Amino acid sequence: MAHESYEDSKKLVFKGMWVLAAVTVVEVIISLFGKGYLGINPKHMGNVGGVNILLVLVALGLIVFSLYKAYYIVYKFMHMGHEAKGLRMTVLLPMLLLVWAIIAFFYEGSAWKNNREKVNLKNAIELNDLGKPIVEEIKEMN
Repeated sequence: MAHESYEDSKKLVFKGMWVLAAVTVVEVIISLFGKGYLGINPKHMGNVGGVNILLVLVALGLIVFSLYKAYYIVYKFMHMGHEAKGLRMTVLLPMLLLVWAIIAFFYEGSAWKNNREKVNLKNAIELNDLGKPIVEEIKEMN
């Protein structure tokens, strides 16, 4: 890594600060647009197959800009851009495993939520004197 003067380092830090500030402002504008505060409410826009394409684009935009900010911070401010490839991989791979774990936990939580009603229904079934389930009472509870 080349040694830079104090003034050059200071310029790089301020450039990084302005880049991160600009990306944050863009994220805020995208978020306000996605919530409908900028005049156009994307929730009332056309849906394709039950999915609002505009809201999907808003979400993807926020994800892309957030990933860019994370990359920029790690690359510039944590000086990982100047390190050997092996060291960068020892930081990157565990992070990817963490992202994979978060996705897996969301998927598992969603499956648990979807199956919870079935479990509650099975737990609520009571047998009458003849050993038949009392389905009518269960339907009334829902």
